Order: sequence, then structure tokens, then C-alpha cells
Amino acid sequence: MKEVAKDYDSKAIFGDYIHKYYYNKSIADGYTLRLIREGINTQYKLQMQDIMDEILKKGTISKSDIFAHPKFAEPMLEYILTDLKAFRKTHQDDSLGAMVVCDSSDQAKALFAEFEKIYGTQTQDYLSVAEEKAKYGNNDSLKASLILHDINDKEYRKKDVKSFKAGDIDILFVYNMLLTGFDAKRLKKLYLARVVKHQNLLQTLTRVNRPYKNYKFGYVVDFADISKEFKITNDNYFQELQSELGDEMQNYSNLFKTREEIQEDKSRIKEFLFQYDTRNAENFSDQIIQISDKKRLQDIINILSSAKELRNIIRLQGDDDLLNGIDFFKLNQLLKVVQDRLASINFVENLDNEDENNNLLNVALEDIYFQFVKVSEEEMIIAVQLHSDLRKTREELQRNIDQKDPEFITLREELERIFKNKNLDEVSQEDMRSNITLLKSVYARVNELNNKNSNINSKYNNDDKFTRIHKRIMEKGSISAQETQIHEALMDTKIMVDLLVLSNTNILKDGNDYFSDEVLSIIIQKFIDNKKMKLDFETTQNINQLVVNEYRQQSYIN
Repeated sequence: MKEVAKDYDSKAIFGDYIHKYYYNKSIADGYTLRLIREGINTQYKLQMQDIMDEILKKGTISKSDIFAHPKFAEPMLEYILTDLKAFRKTHQDDSLGAMVVCDSSDQAKALFAEFEKIYGTQTQDYLSVAEEKAKYGNNDSLKASLILHDINDKEYRKKDVKSFKAGDIDILFVYNMLLTGFDAKRLKKLYLARVVKHQNLLQTLTRVNRPYKNYKFGYVVDFADISKEFKITNDNYFQELQSELGDEMQNYSNLFKTREEIQEDKSRIKEFLFQYDTRNAENFSDQIIQISDKKRLQDIINILSSAKELRNIIRLQGDDDLLNGIDFFKLNQLLKVVQDRLASINFVENLDNEDENNNLLNVALEDIYFQFVKVSEEEMIIAVQLHSDLRKTREELQRNIDQKDPEFITLREELERIFKNKNLDEVSQEDMRSNITLLKSVYARVNELNNKNSNINSKYNNDDKFTRIHKRIMEKGSISAQETQIHEALMDTKIMVDLLVLSNTNILKDGNDYFSDEVLSIIIQKFIDNKKMKLDFETTQNINQLVVNEYRQQSYIN
């Protein structure tokens, strides 16, 4: 049929297209998602090659028979299940479905048979499964369906497809069916176990590019290079599209990312992660442990996951030079650190919490003595705890290096309101409990603020002055530049001003305009000339004043 089709030009018979609607337009209109192709990991490739070699020792056997062999199907299914579960966990969404496009009908049957060994015989009684999942929450149980023309009747397959769309089936195993014309928005992971030829390639890939929730991509896991000894390059898909679309290939290019978009994504990732030490895994882990805000942790997970996706895109498109500038391998390691932290918080929240105020321990406090008249032992314990929390919170506030921060001022005022009640023995038990709750909240917030300050401080070699300068500039919001660019300009400024002060300590004396003039020229050079920032006169003067004031304030303290 392929040869016959080549002899006929459909446009010559039916006329030119009435209308053309290309992917770049479809993506812009929000009807289509872009694709990310994920290669299988090296360890799995080597494992499968060993299995192929072992099977071949038993005699001549075709590649299709190898791929359908139980020894091949079992580890392949294990890889798919592990990957799908990790995919759902990363996105925190168990509604995401998968399809496995098998090398042959026999391989589809073999994979499905292995699936039933794990999860039992698959039936159409999906309602009870859905009810069980709803009753017991997220669990490890999965459902699958085998969609082949010689398995079950048309009506049965139709019901399974409907059940998949409804979310009652997790995975579809197919060979030639459902590769075209099948739309299921929740299908976001395609496992491609064979090279799909000609016009069917694009149709197959785009099974996963339908908009669903807030997802930006459809994902294709490519097993097809296993039998080719890993020598097929990542541009196979482009070659297939080129051979089919010819000169119109350019209209489909936006199915994938441009170099400019990749650079923008890299910049966005670096900007978001600026306040974290991504070069040192131990320091990064310490920073993440300090975070209790689940939304903030999820935001970090999302940005690290996007870095992983970006790396796959770069490798797919062969733009290896774009891998420079970000340690994608390190970021992928750090992703697990954040995921583990979030999982830990979720675990604790799911435990049965007791009112810790009813279980306060009567601990000895050094150099502290209270005299209570006619109070119960429980009241004394609570009073001691209140005093302890007051001291701990006050010390945490004193540790802050930026006491002009509006957030810090608010927290300090909250604490001062509590400190006004100095006679703890005159405070009722109910008031003490209320104050303890308030103090814990203040302490947690100031502790988080101090941790944020510490993260920025590390970027300036623990120079408190430039941490405060950095924050004031970011609060002002008058510079149209990324935070990483502002940091780079400030670090260059710091080096020059430090040398200036070191060479002449008297330069910081009041009334010495020379210092201010010199700092201004440095700021103009580093921000405007070198970093090409568009600063107006007022903004430049404000930065100059911040720097001059910080250095002079430090000289007074010293």
C-alpha cells in the first residue's frame, strides 16, 4: 500500500488543502502541548542487552520473538511501572494515565500477562476498584487493559477505552490500535517500544499532547533504540517528520522548544534557585530541612522537575552546548532531597496529633527562679514553658542581621506585646496557653526569616552589609533585572569597594564626599556599563546611598 500511495498525489486528485492549521498555531491557541522525549537509563539498557544475549544463546530467534520473551517482558514491565509511579509522585497526580505501544501483538500479550501476575486478572469491574481507591486513598494497586484486534470483541474494547478515559484504568497495552484518532486528556505518558513509521509517527506521538489540568508537556519514553545497540541519535523523530512533511517541516518545529526558549528556561531556573546552595548538596539539604511550608517545597520540586525536563529536551534536540551553565545532574539529585522533605511533612501531618500544651515537660531552667502563690503544678509547668519560649523567641530575633526588614519589625512588635506582661504569676492558665501558641508562631516565622537571610548571606561570603543592600534593592523593585544579575553586580561592587576601604581607612569619615563619589562611579561601572542595566539617576543614587551607609555604619560599630 505504501508503494501504491507514492504513485498518487492526493492534492492532484482532490485539490489543495482548504485550510492549514499547524502545530505552532495550535500550541499558541492552547489546544496542543509540546513533547518531551525521555530515553531509558543506561543501567536498564545494559540489563536488556544481557538478556538478549542470553536468549540468543539458545539458538536463532527473531527480534520480535526476543522482545516478546518472558525474560525480556518482565524487566521491561518493571521499568514501566516504576517510571509511571515516579512520574505520578513527582506531579502528585494519580490521575495521569499511560499507554505502551508494543513492538508486536505478542509482546503486548506478554507484557499484559506479566502485569496480571502482579495485579491479578484484569476484569471490567472497575467501579469497585474506584470505590476502593476512594475509600482507602492513594495505593499501589494499578489496572490495565490489553487492546488488540484479536483480543475480546469491539464492544468490550470500547468499554475499556471508556474506562481509561474515566480514570478507572491506569495503563493501556496496544500494538496497532489507538495510535490514531484516540483522545484521552489524562494520557500523559507514552512508552514507545518500537519505531513507528511514516505518517503514523506524528499521530502516535501526539496521543499525549492534549491539554490536561496545568500540564505543559506530553512525555514519550523511547525503548525503540534497544535493538539498535544504542547508536540511533536523538534526531530520529525529526528525520521521520522531515521525510513526511518536506518543506513544511518548519511549520511543525514549534512542537519542540527553540534555543531562545531553552535559554529563557535556564535563566528562570537559576533565578528561582538563587537563594539556595545548589553547588553543595549538604548545605542545600540543611536549607531544605528548615522549610516547613508545603507550598514552598512544592514550588522547589516543580522548578527542579522542570530542570530535569529541560535537560531531556536539550539532549533530544542535540543542542548539547546548552547543557553548560547549569549542573543538571546535581539538580536531579537535589530533587529527591526536596521530595523526601515534603514526604516527611505529609507523614507527620497524617499522624494522630495530640495537644502538646497538655504534655509539657517540667524541665529545669538555668539561672531562672519563679515564685508562684496558690497555683497548681500544671500552671507552674506552663509558666516555665512560656518563659522558655519567650527567651528562645527573643534570642532568635536578636540573631537577625536585618532589623529594618518590614517583616522583622512586625514580628518584633508582636513579641513586645507579650513582653509587657512581666508578672507571669498573674497571667491565667488560658492566657499562658494562648501566648505559648502565639510565641511558637512568632518563633517559626522569625526562624524562617533568619534562614532566608542566611541563604542570601552565603551568596555574599557572609557579608551582612550586602545582604541588607540586596534585600533593600529587591524590595524597592525599581530595577528591571533578574535577582541573579543584581547579585553579580553587587558582588563586583563589593570587591571594588572593599579594596577601596582597605587601601584608605580614613575614607569612611563623615563629610568625606570622596568615598561617596568613588562608590557611585563603581556602581555605574558594574551595574550600567558591565551588566547593561537601565538605571535612572534616582535609582543609581539610592543604591549608592545604601552602600555608603552600610560601610559607614560598620565603621562606627568597629
